[in-house]
Amino acid sequence: MNLIILGAPGAGKGTQSAAITTKYGIPHISTGDILRQNVKDGTPIGKKAKEYMDKGALVPDEIVIELVRQRIAKEDCKKGYLLDGFPRSRAQAEALDKITKIDRVVNLDVDLKLLLDRLTGRRVCDACGETYHVSTMKGDRCTKCGKGKLIQRSDDNEAAVSKRLTVYTDQTAPLIEYYRAKGKLKTVNGSQAIEKVGKDVMAVLEA
Repeated sequence: MNLIILGAPGAGKGTQSAAITTKYGIPHISTGDILRQNVKDGTPIGKKAKEYMDKGALVPDEIVIELVRQRIAKEDCKKGYLLDGFPRSRAQAEALDKITKIDRVVNLDVDLKLLLDRLTGRRVCDACGETYHVSTMKGDRCTKCGKGKLIQRSDDNEAAVSKRLTVYTDQTAPLIEYYRAKGKLKTVNGSQAIEKVGKDVMAVLEA
């Protein structure tokens, strides 16, 4: 299956993506990851992307789309793949339709106020990266590695989170209507417990 997972920052895409890719034996493709890898490897397209990144500019759609095209053409994608973080706009979605067939789009729907609380309350271990929430933390030390201090990431303050959610709503949320019109969208209530969200996601993929 060729899949896309949609959801605002903090909606739980990472957790559900891991479960989906494990169950179906398909790769989890993050455009951010393949972009950074191409830049690191110094590929021709990576060098082009780096020119924009060094200027602090957005990497043009045509470069991102070409990166995706190259990635999904690899051997490990023959059984399918899960796209996360792409497409981000209707224009990217229309371009994607020209190079591949998407079977299903899973949309994790979470109230924006809940997302704001999730993200601003998130704390991360500065040693191992384990994630916590202030509502369940016991002290300011990581209980997993026992070494790190729990800190708030710079992009998890209220102003930064609000901006990220606004950008998502303005640019990416219209994709929901795009894929709904194509009959490919399946929306899951992402405000539930992680286990229930996971069961609902698997149910819509198996349907």
